[in-house]
Amino acid sequence: MPDITTVISRLFVYPIKSCAGVELQEAMLLDTGLEFDRAWMVVDAYGRFLCQRALPRMVLIRPQLKHHEMVLRAPGMLALHVRLDEAEAACRVTVWDDEVPAYDMGPIAAQWFTDFLGQTARLVRFDPEHKRFSSRQWTGDEDGLNQFSDGYPLLVISEASLGLFNDKLAAAGSAAVGMARFRPNIVLGCNIAPDAHQLLPHDEDRLELMQVATDQGTARIKPVKPCPRCPIPNIDPLTALSDPVVWDLLQSYRRDARVGGAPSFGMNAIVLGTTDHLLKVGQSVQASYSFGGV
Repeated sequence: MPDITTVISRLFVYPIKSCAGVELQEAMLLDTGLEFDRAWMVVDAYGRFLCQRALPRMVLIRPQLKHHEMVLRAPGMLALHVRLDEAEAACRVTVWDDEVPAYDMGPIAAQWFTDFLGQTARLVRFDPEHKRFSSRQWTGDEDGLNQFSDGYPLLVISEASLGLFNDKLAAAGSAAVGMARFRPNIVLGCNIAPDAHQLLPHDEDRLELMQVATDQGTARIKPVKPCPRCPIPNIDPLTALSDPVVWDLLQSYRRDARVGGAPSFGMNAIVLGTTDHLLKVGQSVQASYSFGGV
């Protein structure tokens, strides 16, 4: 009998690393996470990745996924259309400490990003033939393949965790924030089994294997590492303005010894076994605690 029976309440992909997310009603689960998640990345003139930490305006770049293309919009810019099935010259790029093969998306995309960000920038796509692994320190014998994510293919957060965070913000006299601040892929909703333990704030921290009932069978997702947070959640995804109240609150109650004392929020997760499952909002998720009882 699982300890938790809940549902997928929201699904997000972030096609371009550090740009705005796309909320979906369904998404294909691959071994690298959700389809198109962090499949593209913006790099500087040296092939190093660019992100919101230094360029908060990146969050104002809003992708829209269509059948054959991704359409990018940003304030003051004409729309940029990027074909999903095309790329140009092969290149090498760096994401954190990993140098990986990729494909440049060409001069038109490069000029678009350069104009908007105010510095030399190019758009690249991950080489799907390359295998980029998560840290074995956390995944053990499992591969945990990624594209351009920080290190793990999925991030799982519960609505209960955000609810507690916003309760604390309200108690401090600050306005609530949305889930988009924390950039999850899978959001866990309310409990749907009356005899199961109520999903409490940060229960995702201690879940063992998550099993999702899909039309293709059972998708298996394993939380492996608390997600240590930098100040990016300070950035309002609608305005790109930063407010330190979010980071300050995280540090006040979410310091996590498992990740060197950094504040954590959400769990990094990997995909196990058979992939190509279509995840949908409303699907049942079952899981047990990774230790006995609560």
